[in-house]
Amino acid sequence: MKKIIYLFIIGAGFLGVQSCTDLNEEFLDEASATGLTDKQAADGIIAPVYARLPDIFLHTGYFALQEISTDEAILPYRGGTDWGDNGIYLDLHRHTFQSTSANVRNTWNNILQGMSRAIAAINELPTINDANAKVYLAEARGMRAYYNMLTLDLYGVAFVKENLGATSKIIRRDEAVEYIKSELMAIENDLSTTVGPGRLTKGAVWGLLARLHLNAAVYRDPYAATFTFKPEDMDKVIEYSDKIITSGQYQLSPDYFKIFDSDNNTNKELIFAVDQRAELNGHNRLMYFSLSGDQFPLPAFPAANGTDGPGITSDFYDTWVSAYGSDDPATMDPRFTKTNQAITDTCVAAESYNFNRGILRGQQYGLIRRNGAFVRCSDGRYKIGPLFNDSRNRPTTPVIFTKNVDFSVAGSDYSTGYRVLKYEFSKKSASGRNFGDADYSIIRLADIYLMRAEAKLRKSNDAAGALADVNLVRASRTATKPAPALTQMSLDLLYRERGFEFYWEMLRRTDMIRFGKYEGTWTEKTNSDPQKRIFPIPQTAIDGASNLPGYLVQNPSY
Repeated sequence: MKKIIYLFIIGAGFLGVQSCTDLNEEFLDEASATGLTDKQAADGIIAPVYARLPDIFLHTGYFALQEISTDEAILPYRGGTDWGDNGIYLDLHRHTFQSTSANVRNTWNNILQGMSRAIAAINELPTINDANAKVYLAEARGMRAYYNMLTLDLYGVAFVKENLGATSKIIRRDEAVEYIKSELMAIENDLSTTVGPGRLTKGAVWGLLARLHLNAAVYRDPYAATFTFKPEDMDKVIEYSDKIITSGQYQLSPDYFKIFDSDNNTNKELIFAVDQRAELNGHNRLMYFSLSGDQFPLPAFPAANGTDGPGITSDFYDTWVSAYGSDDPATMDPRFTKTNQAITDTCVAAESYNFNRGILRGQQYGLIRRNGAFVRCSDGRYKIGPLFNDSRNRPTTPVIFTKNVDFSVAGSDYSTGYRVLKYEFSKKSASGRNFGDADYSIIRLADIYLMRAEAKLRKSNDAAGALADVNLVRASRTATKPAPALTQMSLDLLYRERGFEFYWEMLRRTDMIRFGKYEGTWTEKTNSDPQKRIFPIPQTAIDGASNLPGYLVQNPSY
C-alpha cells in the first residue's frame, strides 16, 4: 500500500487556476515515512483537516469579521498608537471594508487551505487499509462542507471540488445550500458519536444542518429586503435539534463559565469545537486580546499582558441594562460576569490567582508589576491591588474601564469600553500567550435550544414553545443564582437573548443579518448598505483567477 504524508503550503491553485495566494498541496511518498503503519497513515491524513481551525478562529481573523463588524465589539485606534493597522478595524466596524482588507484576505486563505486539506484527505483515505479510514473519510467530507458553510456565510460562495488537480466549480445561493446539505446528510451514518467536540460527530453534523436550515433564507437571497423562512426549513431545524436533545449525549452546563474553562474539552455542553488543548498547540490570544496592557493574567509571566484591544459597544451593554432595569445585570444574570478575585488590596498564592471573567467594568485589580517583576507581599504571595496604566507611561492614571468607546480621541483612549474575558487563560502556557487549551465553541447545546426556539417562532409563531426552550437554558445555570425566567417571547426578545448567551462567540454578524439588524446604526457605524452583509472576495483571489474571465465574480458593491 502506498502511504502518503502531506505538506500543506501556500502556492498555486485551490481554485484550479494560477495564483500567488491560492492553495496547493505537496505530497511525500512512503519513502519519507519508513515504517508508517496504516493507522498512523490514517491519523496523519485526518489531523491536518482540523489543524487550520485555530488559525481561522484567530482573534484577528474570523473573530474580527464576526464580532467587530457588529454592534457587539469595537476596536478603536487605541491612544492613536495601537491597533491602527491601516484602519482595517475601523473599516470593519463602519462597514467600509474592501477587498484588500487583511482580515478578509487572511480568513479566506485559511478557510480555503482547510478545504484543500479536506479534499486531499478525501482523495487518499480510500487507499488506507485501516478500520478508522471510513470514519475519517466521513469527517473529511463533513469538514469540506463546514468550510464551505463558512465561505458561503462570509463571502456568498461555495466550492465543488473533488480532487486537487481539478478546477473548482463556484456556486452560490440555493445551489450552494443544497450542495452543503447533501454533503452533510451523506456522511451522517458513517460518523462516530464518541470522539469528543474536537472532531465531527453525528451530533455536530445535526447541529450544522440545523444552522444551515436556519440561515438558508439568507444564503438563498442574501440581499433581500425581507427574508423568506420556509416552513420546511424550520421543520428541519426542529428535527435536527430534537435529535441532539433527545440523544442524551449533551448537557447544559450548570456553571456558564465552565463552558469556557481550560479543561472544557470534556464539557458536555460542547457539541463541536476548535480543539485548543495545550498539547495540540492552541493559543491564548482571544483571551488577552481585550484586556488592558496592565492586566497580567498569569503570575509566571510578567511580560504576558493584555493588548487594549476591543471592548463591547455601549449599544450592546445597554441591551443588558434594558433587560434588567434598575438591577445590575451582574447580580441578575450569571452569564454577565464571574468574580474570581476580591475587589480589594490582598495577597494571593500563584496557584489561587484567577482573573474575573465575562464583562469587565470599572476599576480593575490584579497583579502589580514594578521594574519587570510582580510585587510580592511579606509572606511571598503576590500583591493584588488597583491597577494603573504603568505600561502606557501613565502611572497615575488608573485602569478604569468606562462604558463609552468610539473613534474620537477621547473614545479611543486605553481604558474606554467595557472589556470581555470569556475564555480562561491556560496555566500550561509556556509564555502566557501560546498553548491556550480552552476549546473555542462552534456549536453547543444552548445554541441548539435557541435555534429550535427561533424555528418555532418563525414557522408558526409558537411563542409558548420558544419561551419554554429559552427559559430552560436560563434556568440550567444553577451553579449560582440563575437568570430569572422570562414571561414572554418574540423574535426581538430571542435576538436579545442570543446576545446574552453567545457574546464573543463569533455568531453575532450571522445573527444580526438573519434578524434584520445588520443595517442598523451603532457607535461609529451608519452604513446601511445591505450589500455589506457579504464580505468582498479578496482582491488577490480575483487577480489569481483573472486568466479565466467571469470565473470568480466579485460580490456587489466592491
